[in-house]
Order: sequence, then structure tokens, then C-alpha cells
Amino acid sequence: MLARLGWQQERNGDLTNMCGIIGIVSETGVADRLVDGLKRMEYRGYDSAGVCTLDTDNNGGHELVRRRAKGKLENLVAELAGNPAPGTIGIAHTRWATHGAPTAANAHPHATDRVALVHNGIIENYKPLRDELVAAGRTLESETDSEVVAHLVSQQIEVGASPEDAVQTVLPRLRGAFALAILFRDHPGMMIGARRGSPLVVGYAEGEMFLGSDALALATLTQRIAYLEEGDWVVLTRDGAEIRDTDNAPVQREITTSGASAAAVEKGNYRHFMQKEIFEQPTVVGQTLGSYLRQSDGTVALPQFDFDLSSVKRITIVACGTSFYAGMVAKYWFEQFARVPVDIDVASEFRYRDPVLEDGGLALFISQSGETADTLAALRHCKEAGQTIAVVVNVPTSSMAREADLLLPTHAGPEIGVASTKAFTCQLAVLAALAANMAVKKGHMDRAEEQEVVRHLFEAPACLNAALGHDEDIEAMAPLIAPARDVLYLGRGPDYPLALEGALKLKEISYIHAEGYASGEMKHGPIALIDEDVPVIVLAPSGPLFEKTVSNMEEVRARGGQIVLISDAEGLAAAGEGCLATIEMPSVHPLIAPLVYAVPVQLLAYHVACVKGTDVDQPRNLAKSVTVE
Repeated sequence: MLARLGWQQERNGDLTNMCGIIGIVSETGVADRLVDGLKRMEYRGYDSAGVCTLDTDNNGGHELVRRRAKGKLENLVAELAGNPAPGTIGIAHTRWATHGAPTAANAHPHATDRVALVHNGIIENYKPLRDELVAAGRTLESETDSEVVAHLVSQQIEVGASPEDAVQTVLPRLRGAFALAILFRDHPGMMIGARRGSPLVVGYAEGEMFLGSDALALATLTQRIAYLEEGDWVVLTRDGAEIRDTDNAPVQREITTSGASAAAVEKGNYRHFMQKEIFEQPTVVGQTLGSYLRQSDGTVALPQFDFDLSSVKRITIVACGTSFYAGMVAKYWFEQFARVPVDIDVASEFRYRDPVLEDGGLALFISQSGETADTLAALRHCKEAGQTIAVVVNVPTSSMAREADLLLPTHAGPEIGVASTKAFTCQLAVLAALAANMAVKKGHMDRAEEQEVVRHLFEAPACLNAALGHDEDIEAMAPLIAPARDVLYLGRGPDYPLALEGALKLKEISYIHAEGYASGEMKHGPIALIDEDVPVIVLAPSGPLFEKTVSNMEEVRARGGQIVLISDAEGLAAAGEGCLATIEMPSVHPLIAPLVYAVPVQLLAYHVACVKGTDVDQPRNLAKSVTVE
């Protein structure tokens, strides 16, 4: 029974990793461009970085030149300034530590005297492989799982195998998720890449070729890219790419125009990417809604798909982190509007509870990157169980997008700050449109009601802009929250997930312990935490749930809690007196309240983090996406 539930399949815990990989095969020096590519992937999160190039040695042969540094990229830049890495072919990497502490010795690239590689992901069976290598007399210098792969490939090269044969022999021995880029000392014009689980992109240009973790890393180098599919590996030379699939058969992968903009990773006049992305929300939510709503006739129009929404009996929503909270909001909408029962799970738990998946079910997956390992594994589990797959994703070329029956892209654009902001509100916009369309298809929303929903959704960008107008007020109150060790967030109905999201944002970037609760749950335990040193952020737009939320707020006040009330003018007039601070929001329809009330909790977290002096865009221990389980 335990085996069937999956408890015997746990493999190294739920380790997060979104390392960045870039590789260049060229006729000119590559080190500076490699570092520039790494800078474009800083948003992914990292704690060390490194570069390896192939240079000519004093005897006319070649040598691998490695430069690595702990910490931020500026440390690697300083290392390269003192010890350059010449060469026209090279690989580079930003590492988010899994196996081994974040040290220079554990930083990538890893190398033997013949082979160097960078690796994104996790090699789950690295321990027996490492033991085998040590028993064979090999010396490994790091604590990482990645170095094992370098030695396995090198071992094959040393007995006479070609690079292609060496990689072909080693890949089947690796268990886990990985993207690899490999250099070979004695083959100065060749690089090999491989992908299983972790994304990898091939870039094409005249007289040079590229590998990258994503299109953004290659944005200044080329717009012509091909996405490797699961199990693919590729041999790059200056003249092109030869791609083979998991069976080692030659394959062609479509070359597309990435559209990734170099300008997209500039902060402009903003202090941080997160601040820029918060202020982009009226624009990107408007763009997203514009692709799903027809203003001319007040209807919701989804992309083409091959199944009937009216036949859906149950929805299973699976997501992680902020995307999970978007799904929690959507659960209210699907059940209230479309009258469809909804289950919702965090992706890392979903498969291990052996969920019952009924025939006729729709499995809905929400992800910013479309590569989140837990969510992707849950998607494939649902697909095998015969569920129809819908995906809400910000990267329409991602793994999840390519495996969906119904692809619902957001149009948030690249999100660089690790703490998600604009991706969240764009997800909410798409989910509201999907819920309304399903309600129409099922006959629970008539023509006039659909037009009303569309009208209110089209009001969202202006309301988001009005919410942003209170930025200075929120900045002014941030010093009141910054000294706190603990902060609580309260909300009812769809504002309860917003309370959870607000607490997550504060934790992520200010490192203050924060928790979100349904307002009515306070007296069932959490109220014991209340004293004069615990600020309580209350999300309470005026409406049918307002009075109940205020009564819970008064229970907090009676025990000395310091309240920050986020409400509209009517709500603040009724309950704002005596609060530590208030934040006024525009008066909005309950449908779009979750989108609008996301703004003040984002801004509050942002400004508190600025007061505390933390690294807003790259908070400690976090990566932008979870690409291994």
C-alpha cells in the first residue's frame, strides 16, 4: 500500500534549482558574452558562478580554462579581470546549491583534464556513480552531483571513445533531471548539450551557435532558436547543430523566432525589477484580458481546443507557491459561476496522495515558467489517467505548454524578480475568463451576465492603476511594519488566498515571518499569537463579507493587535478608526477585487524589504522556478 501511494519513491527531497546555462561556439572571444548571458539569467536565483573556455596552450594543443567565484556575478567579473579566460568556445553557469555548499569549489563548470561541463538539475543516483568512480581511482574535487557526470564522460574519452559516443554511453546511466553543456579539450570546435527534465535552447547565428537555459539568455546573441525536447541531445559546431532524440536517432526541431527582448531585462527608471513589474500590471493585465475578451460584443473567447467545456464534471487544479494561490481564487470562481466542483493541490503533494481522477475531468495546471518540476510531473500523471489538460502559463513554448490540450497563455512578459507579481495578476485574469466561459458553456451564465462580467474585467487595468496611486502612502507606512518579527494577514472568501499571497510576499523578500489566515479561523488558535508587537494586515473590501471580517478584526484589536486595514473608502469610513494604518483601494466589483488587492500586498512587501535593506530581486535561498523535485 505504501509503495502504491508513492512513499517509497522519495528521492532527495523537494530540492529547488533553477541554475542558468549558456554556451557559445564562435570564431571570436566568448568570455564577455558568456558573462552577459549569465547576467540575463540572474533573475533565476544563484549563489555562485563560473566560466570555462578552451584556449591554445604553449605546446600548440588546447587547455580548459576555468574561472569560478562564490556569490554574485560581480565576483566572477573581478576574477576574470585579474585572470582572463581567452578562447572562442566556452560554457558558463550560475549555480543554485543543491548538493554541496555554495563555494567556489562547488561552483560550475566542473572539469577533468579532458572534459568540462555545466549542469542544471539533479542527478538522483549520483552516490552510487560517485562510489564507482572513487573505486576506480578517480579523484573528485567537489561535493556536487554534477562533477560525477564530467568524470563519467571523461572516463569514456580516455579509453578512446569519441565525444558523441561518450555522451551516448553516459546519458542512459543518469537518473534525474538535467540540462548539460559539455566541452572537450581535444575537440576545440565542438560542444554537446543534453536535456532531460530541465529546459535547454539551441541558438542559431551566422558562423556561431549557442546553448542557453532560456531564450532570454540568448536575446542579445540571436533570435533564431530551437527548443530541445525531452531526451534530446545535440552536437554544436560553428556551422550548425545535429540533434538526436532519446533513442539517438537524428531529428529536426523547429527553428522559431524567440521574440525575447534584450530591453525586457532592463530596470529603466525603477530601483528594482520587482518594482518595475508591479507597475507594469495595468498594462500586462490589459494585454492578457484583451486576448480573451471581445469588447465589441461583451463575450469571452478562448483559444481553439478539441473538447467540450460543458462536459467537464470536475476540475483538478495543481500549482505551486503564488500560482497555487491564484488557483485558490479560481476555485471560488469556478464553483460560484460554473457550478463545477474543484479540487486543488500543491503540486509537490498531488501524486503522493494517490488522487481519485474521475472520467470527464479537467486537470488545470498553473505555472509562470511552465517548467516547474513538481507541476510538470503532476501534469503527466493526470494525462496518463485520461484527464483533459489545461495549462495557464507565461511561457507558451515551455514543456507544460507543449503538452496541454488547452493552452491558456498569460501575457505578462519576462518576470525577472524572483517574487512573482505581474505573473500572478495575469494568471488571475486568465482564470476569471476561463471560469466565465465555462459558466456560459454550462448554461449557468446568460448573455447579460456574461456581458457584465466582461465589462468588470475590462475595468481591472484602470483599477490596478488606481491602486498603484497609493504607492507613496504604502512606502510611508513601511517603517511601521519593518521592525516586526511576525506579521499576520487576514481575509475572507477570495481575499483569503490574497492573505496567503501577501504573507508569502513579505516572507520571500523581507525575511519577516508572516502567515495568512481565513479571518474566521483566528479564534480557532492563531489569536493566541496576538499582542502589540504583531501587525495584522486585514484585506476587507466593502461588500457581503465585510461585517464578518470587521468583527474578526475587532477581536484582534481587543487583544492589542496593531491593524493595517486595506479597504475601499466605504470600508475605511466604517472601520478604519484606531488602526495602525489604512490603505485605500478603489471601489471595485468583487470579481476583480483579488486582482486589485494584490497590488497593496505586493507594494507593502516591497517597501518593507527596502526599509530592511534586503536583496529584493534575488532573495536568499530562492530561485525563480523549481526545476527539480
